[in-house]
Amino acid sequence: MARRSEDGLGRPNEPMVLILTSLAAGEKHGYALSKDIEAFAGVVLGPGTLYGAITRLEDRGLIEPVVGNDERRRPYRITGAGRRALAGAVRDMHALADVGASRLGMALPAAEAWAR
Repeated sequence: MARRSEDGLGRPNEPMVLILTSLAAGEKHGYALSKDIEAFAGVVLGPGTLYGAITRLEDRGLIEPVVGNDERRRPYRITGAGRRALAGAVRDMHALADVGASRLGMALPAAEAWAR
């Protein structure tokens, strides 16, 4: 059975992980999120996937809308809980990468080196 992280975010290519990663760099509206995710991860999220994940993240208190005048382009920001959940997902990904690298005989930089 597949192991899910404690925060329930799932695998690194999960839309919720990608959205939190994007928002960790600053507030963005849906289209900007989509373009940023495509740029850093090479993943294209369709509107249904993107906005469904945004709704789930908002329901869990991991992101929140930024109050503004333009309802069409409502930006979102990551919350403290969202930062903690993303940090947990990043730790899980690092642990998986360590196991994979070890089994391949590869050396990965220490967590402190890539976390800067």
